[in-house]
Amino acid sequence: MKPQLLVAAVQQPCNADRKTNLDYSIAKIHEAAAGKADLVVLPELHLGPYFCQNEDFQHFALSQPIPGPSTELLSAAAKQAGVVVVATIFERRAPGLYHNTAVVFDKDGGIAGKYRKMHIPDDPGFYEKYYFTPGDLGFKPVNTSIGKLGVLICWDQWFPEAARLMALSGADMLIYPTAIGWDPQDGEDEQQRQLEAWVTCQRAHAVANGIPVIACNRVGFEQAPDSDKGIQFWGNSFIAGPQGEIICRANAVDDTWLSAPLDLARSERVRQIWPFLRDRRIDEYGGLCRRFIDAD
Repeated sequence: MKPQLLVAAVQQPCNADRKTNLDYSIAKIHEAAAGKADLVVLPELHLGPYFCQNEDFQHFALSQPIPGPSTELLSAAAKQAGVVVVATIFERRAPGLYHNTAVVFDKDGGIAGKYRKMHIPDDPGFYEKYYFTPGDLGFKPVNTSIGKLGVLICWDQWFPEAARLMALSGADMLIYPTAIGWDPQDGEDEQQRQLEAWVTCQRAHAVANGIPVIACNRVGFEQAPDSDKGIQFWGNSFIAGPQGEIICRANAVDDTWLSAPLDLARSERVRQIWPFLRDRRIDEYGGLCRRFIDAD
């Protein structure tokens, strides 16, 4: 593990065809590498428009195996740039079995590991349960040449249990590739509440676990198929330290990449002064394994 890292998050539009989006992602990987980045994180499902805005069996044709054509290109980019890359793929695991899968490429281009999205939403405009089988790889960090990466995906970011289990398994940081945005019909006040809840929740995971967080979102408006509605992806990608402090944050409109230095040794010092892991009452947490606890 490298104690000092420069990490980068690519905030990009994903509303073009697969080649255009992938070329953009790879260009930003090389830009970040030229800026001395050790790690580059790409947004959730960055290869194409967010197809989960409706339920259409034809979208399954967008899936691909891992390894597959796109992972081969991303592997080559990681190797050429000499950086660790986190990307997400619509994985075709078997006929009728698909996942939303994060793939971690090490600096030599090899696949260091995978994470399959565990929490699958089913809300208006986010019909993911139609497409994705819940993950079965657990909450296990991916070992890389720069440390243990606790990779989670989008909807996972709202669940403190996922962040905690990654931390307890030795993750040096939490990484959230994301595709989240506003319904343009919501008022400005509601939109701001949603955005700040998103940022606050992930910063809280950093605080509660004493490790940095990288949140990487797409940006731009994507119209829903056969509809005048759509999602305005709100960007605001950010990198936070182990006390939840924002080190850098993008705005809601720009396609960009942002980077920040991380001192992983500082996480241990933070955990010494805020010993949340020490004081956990694991003997009293059995109720967390229940769906709901009825009042007596």
